[in-house]
Amino acid sequence: MDEAALIRAAQAGDDGAFERLVRQYDQNVLRLAMNLLRNPEDANDVYQEAFLRVYRNLNSFRFDCSFHTWLYRIVTNLCLDHLRKRKVRKTESAVVETEEGTVDRLDSVVEQRADGDPQRALLSSELREKIQAALGQMTPRERMVFEMRHYQGMRLRAIGEVLGTTEEAAKNCLFRATQKMRTALGEYV
Repeated sequence: MDEAALIRAAQAGDDGAFERLVRQYDQNVLRLAMNLLRNPEDANDVYQEAFLRVYRNLNSFRFDCSFHTWLYRIVTNLCLDHLRKRKVRKTESAVVETEEGTVDRLDSVVEQRADGDPQRALLSSELREKIQAALGQMTPRERMVFEMRHYQGMRLRAIGEVLGTTEEAAKNCLFRATQKMRTALGEYV
């Protein structure tokens, strides 16, 4: 059964068809939310809310755009809402003060990878910090465009559709985000 037939069956009340649609997109939705929010709990909340909204509003889907674009627009809007709320509420720092001194909670996570090269781990850690800092300097829209392009592999036209803008606007936003990333990663690029 092709995607359009699945959507029509789900619109007609076929729960099995809706379940197949969810299974088809669930990992991509969770990955997108995680990449945009950088918080597993928030990403899971967005994941659940996105599919709840799809379920509630599937009858309003009119095939004006692809289902993928419609779903990603829902996810990105929910992520933007979460990011706006996060700015308002206090976020908990990964660095905490203990009796032994300042401790980064992320350092206590055990590395499971086979490559245990300390030099490579240090460079990787430094690069990861620089990337995170660069992503933090971007506007939420720039970060979404950058991550949809580079982490999700989406084309600029699809990104523009998801964000409700033009391909050219998405391209300009990606250019600004890429410039910020290049500046932040200067010595690594």
